[in-house]
Amino acid sequence: MQKHVMLSLLLVFSSFAAQAFPVRIIVSQDGNGQFKTIQAALNSLPTTGKDPVVIFIKKGVYQEKLYIERAHVTLEGEDRGNTIIQASIARDAWRCEHPDDWGVATMNIGATDITLKHLTVTNSFGFDFKSTTITCASDTTANKQRELRKDGHQMALRAMNGATRLSAIDCRFSAFGGDTVSPWDIDIGQWYFKDCIMEGGVDFYCPRGWAWAENCTFITLNGPAAIWHDGSKHEDAKTVLKNCQFIGYDGFSLGRYHKDAQFYLIDCSFGANMKDQNIYLVPTTNTIQWGRRIYYADCHKQDGKDFAWFRNNLPTGITKKNITIEWVFGEKWNPQKTEE
Repeated sequence: MQKHVMLSLLLVFSSFAAQAFPVRIIVSQDGNGQFKTIQAALNSLPTTGKDPVVIFIKKGVYQEKLYIERAHVTLEGEDRGNTIIQASIARDAWRCEHPDDWGVATMNIGATDITLKHLTVTNSFGFDFKSTTITCASDTTANKQRELRKDGHQMALRAMNGATRLSAIDCRFSAFGGDTVSPWDIDIGQWYFKDCIMEGGVDFYCPRGWAWAENCTFITLNGPAAIWHDGSKHEDAKTVLKNCQFIGYDGFSLGRYHKDAQFYLIDCSFGANMKDQNIYLVPTTNTIQWGRRIYYADCHKQDGKDFAWFRNNLPTGITKKNITIEWVFGEKWNPQKTEE
């Protein structure tokens, strides 16, 4: 049976290789597709392939940890609310036995030109939390015991190992703890989010490099800040949040940074219960090379009682019209093509 499936896939790839549109693979838990699991579909792809591939995922809750290591792949769910990829992972536990973060998230991306559409990606550790103490060889305590926290780092999405040009459209990324969405590459990282929902604890949206988020909702469940940015490798690196809304628990804070960062918030709205605290610099020994770069344009609280700190303050010579996707990514990438 397995030989038959692999032969069918080879024929599919051969027949589509010379055509302009991508190969399409269907994943369905009921067997009405080429594969029942998403990882099996990913594992079937040629590792060095350059042709675009769409993996269409039918509705269901997929209890999987995903590793995406092949470029030019689209994961497209049938419906955001009902196509759910879920795993339970505490970063503090993972790092007891592993040297880095590869595998720490529900979705681990180590490839370029990845597109996600109409999906929910959840790290359920904090939502399902039961008090846990584990033996941890890397712990600094004498008895090598580590207590896992409900609000510890829990990544739904982690991009690393040279990953860049990631697009997420109409997706939901959920965790209870910190670093829910962690697309990290300070040198080449380019990240695009549109019409997404993100929720979690401290720094739950924390891109490194260049990032654009549009029409997104950010839900702070706990912790001292919602958003974070690292642009310390290149002076031009920035994170733009356009027409986004921020809501959360009573007294939630907007954001923070502890390395060089550059924030632009345009046409954003803030919950009435947001704390009166600007995006702040965490006390750090890091050298901040380019100073404080936190900018706002036409942002408002939902109750109309705006705080003075997010009044319009764009840099001289920059207007809202200048702040476009092309301005962020230049000629290196046009993520809007992934929406077509």
